[in-house]
Parts: sequence; structure tokens; C-alpha cells
Amino acid sequence: MAKDEPAKKRKAPPPVSDINVTPMVDVMLVLLIIFMVITPMLQHGVSVDMYRARNPIPMQAADKSDAITVAVTRDGKTYLNTTQMPPEDLPQKVKDLLSNRIDKQVFVRSDARARYERVVDVVDNLRAAGVDNLGLLTEQLQQSGTTTGGGAGGQ
Repeated sequence: MAKDEPAKKRKAPPPVSDINVTPMVDVMLVLLIIFMVITPMLQHGVSVDMYRARNPIPMQAADKSDAITVAVTRDGKTYLNTTQMPPEDLPQKVKDLLSNRIDKQVFVRSDARARYERVVDVVDNLRAAGVDNLGLLTEQLQQSGTTTGGGAGGQ
């Protein structure tokens, strides 16, 4: 190539009119996997530090998505599933929820440090609503000092 020759300009490639969806599909698949892994770990209802018992009775019905759960927190607040309400309002709300059910079972999740008076008040109000089958949920106490969820003690 000599210096006297004019330099040839390179032509740019023509624009691509196709959309490359591969990166989008990769991101969507990663998000799908993340949600699939996290979803079973989500806890139903209000988080409480339940009492740990040595020999609880397993209650698989408490893990169902339509189970009626009443939670009593450490500071004495009462929750029906995820809705906070005073214990005096529980009988009417629970009656409404149990009206169309065959299984009239309610589960009570109480913080281990909650006042006993509050828990008794909740149980009394549930009895006033006509609940005959009441489950008191606890955690399984392991010998090594670790706990696993899902254990329950009942009536």
C-alpha cells in the first residue's frame, strides 16, 4: 500500500432489525428459579417465637393455606391470620370464617413470652365462637438445642 493511494472508508454493517431475546429469557428463568425456591419458605401469618415442646403432636392441617390461625405476639397483639384485631372481635369473625366449613378447627400460635392472660383470653373468645377443635401450635425441641418448625400440640 502506497502513501499516495486514498484510504478506503469501511462501510458499517447494516442495522439488525431482529430483537435478541436470549438475555431477557435468561433473566426471566433466573427469576423463576429464585421465586420457586423462596415461595415454600414463606411463612403464613404473623411471625412469633413459639414455645418449644419435647413431644408435640404433629398437625399437618395447620400448614394448609386455608387454615384459620390466631396469633398472639409477645406484646399482646392478636392477629386472625394476618389481620390485627382485639380479642373481643374474634368470636364474630371466626364464626363467619367457619360458617361454610366442614372442619371447624382453629389453630393458636402464641409467642413463648406472651402473657398467659392474653392467650387464655383468645382461647376463651374462640370457645365463645363455637370452636370445639382448637390446636395450640408449638415447635419441636431437639436434644442438641436446635429447633425445627411444624410441630404442634393440641387439645
